[in-house]
Amino acid sequence: MQICNVCSEQAPKYKCPCCKIRYCSLGCYKKHKETCLPVEKPPSPSSESKDAAAAFAEPWSVDDLLHEDDIIDKVPLHRLQSLGQSTALRDLLCNPHLRQLLRSVDGAESKEAAIKAAMQEPLFVEFADQCLKVVENEGTVYDS
Repeated sequence: MQICNVCSEQAPKYKCPCCKIRYCSLGCYKKHKETCLPVEKPPSPSSESKDAAAAFAEPWSVDDLLHEDDIIDKVPLHRLQSLGQSTALRDLLCNPHLRQLLRSVDGAESKEAAIKAAMQEPLFVEFADQCLKVVENEGTVYDS
């Protein structure tokens, strides 16, 4: 199992767009970018939020999907990528309460317990339902 190259605590979910090290969160990315040594070309000057958005927007690879062997119901990568194209999901993610719920689930030691608690929130249920609609409608980005 891989661990974050910055905090050495969590499983990494992302790769630095400059040097390709693996990290687990936006916090680790911000900490890492202070000392990042680009492998390829240096990033163009931009604001911190654009740098962070670029790190999360990097195309996914199969290697980025961790613990695949533990998952019974696998969603194909192209369907997961379609989540980023859904305007309905983008609209939901504008809600700061939902973003905080997602951060708390992501940072929780027991993800199962955190999701169970989050599912008591109607906004989180709406978000989960919208995600399912997008990935279940192959080839269609669901935006209603």
